[in-house]
Amino acid sequence: MKAYFRDNARQPGLEYPPALRFVGHFFSFVFHPLFIPGYIAAFLLFVHPYAFAGAPVKLKLFRFLSVFFSTAFLPAFSVFLLRQLRFIDSIYLRTQKDRIIPYIICMVYYFWIWYVSRNLHESTEMTAMLLATFVGSILGLMANIYFKISMHGLAAGTLFIFFIWLAFTGSVQIGGYLSIAVLVTGLICTARFLVSGHSPFEIYAGLLGGALCQMAAIAIVG
Repeated sequence: MKAYFRDNARQPGLEYPPALRFVGHFFSFVFHPLFIPGYIAAFLLFVHPYAFAGAPVKLKLFRFLSVFFSTAFLPAFSVFLLRQLRFIDSIYLRTQKDRIIPYIICMVYYFWIWYVSRNLHESTEMTAMLLATFVGSILGLMANIYFKISMHGLAAGTLFIFFIWLAFTGSVQIGGYLSIAVLVTGLICTARFLVSGHSPFEIYAGLLGGALCQMAAIAIVG
């Protein structure tokens, strides 16, 4: 099985012109998996009219910073330290071996921020999103034993199902935001086809895995 995934892996973007590779790298960075929970949190805190209705602006800002700190800054800084200490070969985590420790670290951070959200009795939407992020890190670690599942795909699948859920169950008309979520999902997956070394299977598996994690989180929290 490992030989199959290895043989079907691609050289990152070598068959595409430089302009397309630049676009692929740009969207891969803007919609990096570490940023997706922060984007969703910002939407719930500052755009969604009911998720945090009545909360002071300072409290909303503090909550956003706490989510961003736990889901983006701390994991990124931990990967940087791992590279400096030579526990991993690259901050880009190009190999399955490099991804093991970062996955475990992310699981700790993601569990903590979800646990805090649950105990604060925050909105169901925020708690479900953070739980999906935590479950996604577990799935990523388990899948990493067999193949290099796309982290971007995991994040994109979570984002996509989250907005599908809001569109069909919420009392707010968010058709425009759902369209943006669909567009972003497509951009993420296209960018990974352009510049990553992932096989199509690894990208689609990440997308499906992220979707399943978000659905599981919704079932648990909701």
